[in-house]
Amino acid sequence: MKIALLSDIHANLPALEACFRSIEEQKPDAIYCLGDLVGYNVWANEVVNEIRRRGIPTIAGNYDQGIGLMSDECGCAYKTEPEKDNGKISISFTNSIIGTEERKYLRTLPAHIKVEFQLNNDKLNLLLVHGSPRKINEYLFEDRDEKSLLRIIEQADADIMCFGHTHKPYHRILPTESTENTHYRHAINIGSVGKPKDNNPKGCYVILTINVNSSITNKDAVQVEFIRFEYDVEKAAKAVEGSPLPNDFAEMLRGGY
Repeated sequence: MKIALLSDIHANLPALEACFRSIEEQKPDAIYCLGDLVGYNVWANEVVNEIRRRGIPTIAGNYDQGIGLMSDECGCAYKTEPEKDNGKISISFTNSIIGTEERKYLRTLPAHIKVEFQLNNDKLNLLLVHGSPRKINEYLFEDRDEKSLLRIIEQADADIMCFGHTHKPYHRILPTESTENTHYRHAINIGSVGKPKDNNPKGCYVILTINVNSSITNKDAVQVEFIRFEYDVEKAAKAVEGSPLPNDFAEMLRGGY
């Protein structure tokens, strides 16, 4: 089974449209979205409605939760005062433009999606979260201590855990030794469609492939492919510059940070 996973669109419609064109070329069997549809750009309603129109199962990101609740907080970990000030402008602007029906949709999105496969005499649990299973805005970076990351996945009863929020893609395979076989678990950050932060302005999504031989005791049980795609970055950046949003957001799009 071929599954497309996308996340962290952040109201960037040109990036989402390019992402869908790329996904169509991959011909996946299923598509899931891991949240943060809105914030930081001008197309909040358009992005929400594109996801809804396509009937894509979607979970809430921290920004979606904030806008759904009409909050002035997005749950983002801003480190400096300028970042905090820009963040306040972003959530205020998004709250001012979001439609009534779009806000209702964001407010009722589920927190997690779990898909259970029955393959080769064992279960293979795929868990989709935004930040982590514990908290919608927890950052799971690639350098997370292995024991800590493994404990989070084990406690959630996940064999494959996919998440976003950091906007920095990676795949880590975490083995658990047992008396019989080694149990392999996968932590996959699927990156960001509309606001990459890994110094690459191209959007990112994941194609996850589960095959007939997939098993929790097989290190190569799943194939993970990070797809980078080009989109009209200038169109997205200029939309920011033509809005009340801080121009810093436009430069972040151009630089991928």
